Amino acid sequence: MFRSFLTLSMGVALASASGQALASPDAEALHRTATAMFSPLPSYVAKEGNPKNDAKVELGKMLYFDPRLSQSGFISCNSCHNLATYGVDNLPTSLGHRWTAGPRNAPTVLNAALHTNQFWDGRAADVEEQAKGPVLNPIEMAIPGEDLAVDRIASMPEYVERFEAAFPNEEDPLNYDNIANAIGVFERTLTTPDRFDAFLEGDLNALNEQELAGLQVFINQGCVGCHAGPALGGQIEARFGVVESYWEATREYIGVDQSTMPMDVGKFAVTHKQDDLYVFKAPSLRNITRTYPYFHDGSVWDLRDATQIMARVQLGNDMSDEDLDALMAFYGALEGEIPAQALQLPILPASTSETERPTMR
Repeated sequence: MFRSFLTLSMGVALASASGQALASPDAEALHRTATAMFSPLPSYVAKEGNPKNDAKVELGKMLYFDPRLSQSGFISCNSCHNLATYGVDNLPTSLGHRWTAGPRNAPTVLNAALHTNQFWDGRAADVEEQAKGPVLNPIEMAIPGEDLAVDRIASMPEYVERFEAAFPNEEDPLNYDNIANAIGVFERTLTTPDRFDAFLEGDLNALNEQELAGLQVFINQGCVGCHAGPALGGQIEARFGVVESYWEATREYIGVDQSTMPMDVGKFAVTHKQDDLYVFKAPSLRNITRTYPYFHDGSVWDLRDATQIMARVQLGNDMSDEDLDALMAFYGALEGEIPAQALQLPILPASTSETERPTMR
């Protein structure tokens, strides 16, 4: 399916090769076009089989911030997906257990529940499945097994009570699946409405003229081929480097000869299918001004450079300065409001067992 999107986006881009931003966009006409391609963010992203309740949201928030879900007792979900910095750590790749650098950039958790799958290679179906991975990953949080994670949480009486309240109809509510389910429900509350949502909902004055021009460029150039839907991305997977090699195109922007570095093969590492070589999930562009550095390897820090690289390697275009100026303005309108409750640090349950305290091993 993603190949049809790419074909469409390349066709639109070539049809507008001059790349001139609109001087005076027609807000009404642009609104009609935009509502066919995008949709406003919901306040909550529901999942059948993991119903929301207040107790589960609060429990998930505690677990999200609790570093005791790591072997060292130092790393939490929030360490790499810091809610105070728009769900990222602003590092090229995150630091995990024993300060080991991970192989890929940590994408934002904000609005991630809207994605059709999780991780850069799409190997997890949803945020609940994703939440299980880093806890057990030896270079991330490094808990040796699910049982230890459950035993550590179960050693704290307050957590036992909170799991019973969050999963009231279950005989044994404190288990590894429900640790992930609670974190997932909390993450499903992390949507960030912005002025673009107001525009989509009918406020034609929500975007200024330069931002409207940027939206028009975004559509005309074909960016929407991969970055559509409510999150402006997260819906499809695509080969990184359709027209030109990504590794070659970035040399002039980041000053590093990436030909000497190991290439990330993307989804191929999961499926071992040739068609998945260098295929990655198209990321969300919500809050893109805050989620630097960019791309799966975190190699590009400047959003203008990242945009030009994408135009070249995916669409075969060099964007004009006028179009880039307009796009930067539009990106600014995608900076949303983080839910207030997510920014209030929870008071975590007290550890009561000396044997269950984390140790660096």
